[in-house]
Amino acid sequence: MEEKNTITVRDEKGNKVVCDILFTFDNEETGKSYIVYTDNTKDNKGKTQVYASIYDPKDKDMKLEEIKTDKEWRIIEKILETIQEEVTNKGE
Repeated sequence: MEEKNTITVRDEKGNKVVCDILFTFDNEETGKSYIVYTDNTKDNKGKTQVYASIYDPKDKDMKLEEIKTDKEWRIIEKILETIQEEVTNKGE
């Protein structure tokens, strides 16, 4: 981890990319910790790219693991949808 709110990851070309950490959370059902982050790039619809990985909060090297199950992705998507709704409602 670079700073308190950033993490450095490697992109598909092997380049280092500094990303902003959006949030982390633990899930009792899976027994895992997750990190959600962005490199602040936009997709073809103009939405900010957001990524998620499994991580061990005790690992000072912050090694990220790929999320492999649909169940885990559904958990993360539900949290992101809830956060988006809260942000949208605050702006109204």
